[in-house]
Amino acid sequence: MGLIDTLLGVVFGNGRNAIAETAEVWRENAEAGAERETTLTGQVLTQFGAEFGLDNRGRFDRIMDGINRIPRPAMALGTLLLFLSAMISPVWFAERMQGIALVPEPLWWLLGAIVSFYFGARHQIKTQQFQRSITSTLALAPQVARNMDSLRQLRSDSPGQAETGTHADLAVASVEAAARDNPALTDWREARQR
Repeated sequence: MGLIDTLLGVVFGNGRNAIAETAEVWRENAEAGAERETTLTGQVLTQFGAEFGLDNRGRFDRIMDGINRIPRPAMALGTLLLFLSAMISPVWFAERMQGIALVPEPLWWLLGAIVSFYFGARHQIKTQQFQRSITSTLALAPQVARNMDSLRQLRSDSPGQAETGTHADLAVASVEAAARDNPALTDWREARQR
């Protein structure tokens, strides 16, 4: 008993575990790794909260965020109101459109550039998000192909019988071929013909 105690004391003694410490040279301790990951995630979230939190934004930042949200809805609603005004009061609408016809072409180019830059950034972000979703969908393609192959193997078709679809001649031919291959049906037919 003393020898076993001494041997266990060497391996596990003094609050240490020599086997676990040796194994950790080649493989990370999962529990310690999870603790480190949790600590890191908490610190990252704290940093992001400090940078982007609403509590440290001033009045100017909140006002500018509100102003940045105005143009898209204003242009959409303005266009709808123009259509509505054309239906309600065509003369009033025509007068306003005559005024717009007097706007010089360089000013239209400037307005087009401003609107393009304003919406261009949003369009680029949406395009990148769309490309990411396509990439993740394409990554699933091999799995979908394997699933389809597995499902095709589970079909309930009779083995050896071709799918005839809507072709009546093929359907009759497949039934006749099946009947010719069945000795019991052949004997029954011969018995009926006598």
